[in-house]
Amino acid sequence: MKLSIVVFSTPTCSWCRKIKDYLKANGLSYKDIDVSKDSRALADMIRKTGQQGVPQTWINNQPVIGFDKAKLDRLLGIKP
Repeated sequence: MKLSIVVFSTPTCSWCRKIKDYLKANGLSYKDIDVSKDSRALADMIRKTGQQGVPQTWINNQPVIGFDKAKLDRLLGIKP
């Protein structure tokens, strides 16, 4: 199954960098949306989750708030 991965992030967020590095290390491609520059994406992200913090990673439309490694691994099919 093809994974759709979208990371909502900001350039100054260390946890955002950690998630993107983790995805790259596992050979996964993703779309990165910088919500500090895209107010429409920020509003959409907040509307969908009620959360304004980043990172938010959407995997096949399932949100993961923060760096929740267990949930990321489960949704990405990565074995611990």
